[in-house]
Amino acid sequence: MQEFVIIGCGSFGESIAKSLFGKGYDVMVIDRDHEKIQNIADDVTHAIEADAMDESTLKSLGIRNFDVAVVSMGSDIQASILVTLLVKELGVKKVIAKARSDIHAKVLYKIGADRVIFPERDMGVRLAHSLVTKNILDYIDLDPNYSVVEINAIESWHNKSLKEIQLPNEYGINVVALKTGEKMNISPSADDIIREGDIIIGIASTDSMDKLGESE
Repeated sequence: MQEFVIIGCGSFGESIAKSLFGKGYDVMVIDRDHEKIQNIADDVTHAIEADAMDESTLKSLGIRNFDVAVVSMGSDIQASILVTLLVKELGVKKVIAKARSDIHAKVLYKIGADRVIFPERDMGVRLAHSLVTKNILDYIDLDPNYSVVEINAIESWHNKSLKEIQLPNEYGINVVALKTGEKMNISPSADDIIREGDIIIGIASTDSMDKLGESE
């Protein structure tokens, strides 16, 4: 089972740590704020009050033994860059870092971050899509241009086959699954019929999601 270290216990880091621990993973949290560490101590495997910018401290905590490090110190850009560099150099297999700007993200990638995320911006984008495209129930970004998206079947699709509604051609959405009630149909055929209440799961570009909103 993977082991995670979360460095920085703001609201974002705290949320990730508690969620992972709740799923049964070993999670260590590092932050130099005594109160934050006290508050999360019962909700993670280990809560360590320490300065993650100190290389010797990270070594003593066995940071290299963790599979994934999440550097959630996005508000302090200098600390974010230094800690990302340290944990990568110390041998953590995968490093995910929080960024505040595109320039910050570029630097993080340059020094070895495997993935950079923008929690506030991404949440804003998700909210915007939910406001203007009511049929998009949820989506997960694969990269800046493509997402896995859950779509509540539009009324004009009801009682038609996937072949008839032509999602790849009309919307640029490649269907990977069809959910009817509690039943999940993986790799549905072109002849499968869309019913009211069905959920279509597919891979879509950003432009595709915008087009979907315009069609409602």
